[in-house]
Amino acid sequence: MRTLIALMLGLCVALPAGAAGEATIAAFSAAAPGEAPAPWKFATLPNKAPTKFTVAELEGAKVLKVESENAYGNIVHPLKVDVTDKAVVAWRWRVDHLVDGADLTQRSGEDSPAKLCVFFGFDGSKLSLGERTKLALARSSTGQDVPTQALCYVWDNKLAVDTGMASVFTKRVRFIVLQSGSAKVGTWVAQKRDLVADYQRMFGDEAQGQVPPVTGVSVGADTDNTHGNSLAYIGDITLTP
Repeated sequence: MRTLIALMLGLCVALPAGAAGEATIAAFSAAAPGEAPAPWKFATLPNKAPTKFTVAELEGAKVLKVESENAYGNIVHPLKVDVTDKAVVAWRWRVDHLVDGADLTQRSGEDSPAKLCVFFGFDGSKLSLGERTKLALARSSTGQDVPTQALCYVWDNKLAVDTGMASVFTKRVRFIVLQSGSAKVGTWVAQKRDLVADYQRMFGDEAQGQVPPVTGVSVGADTDNTHGNSLAYIGDITLTP
């Protein structure tokens, strides 16, 4: 079971040299079938079966196929973008199989068939001693610059749409439920979010009116807590600062 989700989210998100101001996210639609295009990189936790990410063709378009069977994993894309009050993150996704028994309010059920996270480079020195200690442990274990804040949009089983909550594992990760239940299973759903407003809503207790730079995005799915399975697809992701 995960005890430090922040460690997972930080894997492979070190910023490449010269990336300052870069808001372009590599498109799945322009990639060859198979692995996600660079700089997308797979990240997981030790001793976990990996969630599978493949670029596949569906209904005439190339998208990312996300399959999880008692598994855990993410693909992470580094960025370095100073967001403004007009920042928008947009994508489309489709879930074909929900995670039976998933429940974000319980450690034993904190799984999701589709999750898109945005990482923020919040000044960790402003966190409590306990939070700073956890981040230091994660950074020393991975050798990477673990993000101090991750805002994750999820497709859930039962929580009401627009529910906002911290992860039951760590306050460094906070969720907003965008889709819930089976009503739209098997259907493409377009999402467009005011990133600044969502950040202020979920991390306003720490940020005090400021929005730190975006340092990366990730796509994930996990079924390791429920020992279930899921299937989802996601299209290209855009960030417009």
